[in-house]
Amino acid sequence: MLIDRLNWRYATKKMNPDKAVPEDTLERILEAVRLAPTSSGLQQFEVIVVTNADVREKIRAIAWDQAQVVDASHLIVFAAWDNYTPERINHMFDLVNDERGFKNEGWEAYRQQLLASYPQRDAQTNFEHAARQAYVGLGIALTAAAFEEVDATPMEGFDPDALDAILDLRARGLRSVVMMPVGYRAEEGDWLVNLKKVRRPVADFVSRVD
Repeated sequence: MLIDRLNWRYATKKMNPDKAVPEDTLERILEAVRLAPTSSGLQQFEVIVVTNADVREKIRAIAWDQAQVVDASHLIVFAAWDNYTPERINHMFDLVNDERGFKNEGWEAYRQQLLASYPQRDAQTNFEHAARQAYVGLGIALTAAAFEEVDATPMEGFDPDALDAILDLRARGLRSVVMMPVGYRAEEGDWLVNLKKVRRPVADFVSRVD
């Protein structure tokens, strides 16, 4: 049951470097992210899977020396578009038309609406909007990993400009947003592993407007 898996998961502080996530399991997690909902269906972010040991050591150095960066089986980086451009918008609308095999008048009108607004905004506003879509993907990724009984840790503790340089993201029109190491928890050495999961009670968290 999904709720059981979500109760099981926690932000793993120490990964077992000797236990790798099987490739088919990783692919299912990545496919869940690919299927994540995004604003206007534009998929305004990309996912970079880093396994190269030397690159991960460089990332660890700009990520507060967090050991999960190198000890995890895979390091997943979520990178958002640095800006909206007509080319990016048109590419996704054209892809939808090609895949569905027809054009829809309302869909094409919506394309023109986005083209008339998004590219005219400043780049930082557009990046921040795209970054919020990346966080939707992160949430799906954390849930999918838990469902697969794979440990995962969301990480914002890094220098994004430095990470962009290490992965040469700016040349691809991308900016790093958040990272997620995936792997398997170490049985010893993680102070958080056996602590009770604590969340606000439902009565303090959920309100209803009937």
